[in-house]
Amino acid sequence: MKQLLFSPAGRLNRASFWKATILIIIADLVAGVLCKILGGAIPNQATEDGAYNVTGVAALPFNVIVFAFGVFSVWAGLCIAIKRYHDRDKSGFWLLIQVVPLIGAIWYFVETGFLAGTPGPNRFGPDPLLRTGTAYGAAA
Repeated sequence: MKQLLFSPAGRLNRASFWKATILIIIADLVAGVLCKILGGAIPNQATEDGAYNVTGVAALPFNVIVFAFGVFSVWAGLCIAIKRYHDRDKSGFWLLIQVVPLIGAIWYFVETGFLAGTPGPNRFGPDPLLRTGTAYGAAA
């Protein structure tokens, strides 16, 4: 898990990419639920639109949760995206395609989520689908 989410080295196949992406989304949902629970437990003021307004020391748990999960999400997301581009035999700098409005996000989504990786080893490492003693693409 540590290698999957926190290291940009190596390659990552589509199935592992989607599993890691779903794991990050679930972790972010857990952070949201924790903040909601804390909102009911910590003294706060509700604004006119029903939102919480927590200030001072009471806001510290919210800030810690949001910061920790934000760092986790961004770093893990970058690592899995870089490894996915590596599987496509492209540099991790291809992530910058996302700064192109609309087209960049679509390009990223299609390339990392749906296109197959390079068969066999490439400059970033061995094929993540190739298992010892089996033919390429065969289930182990």
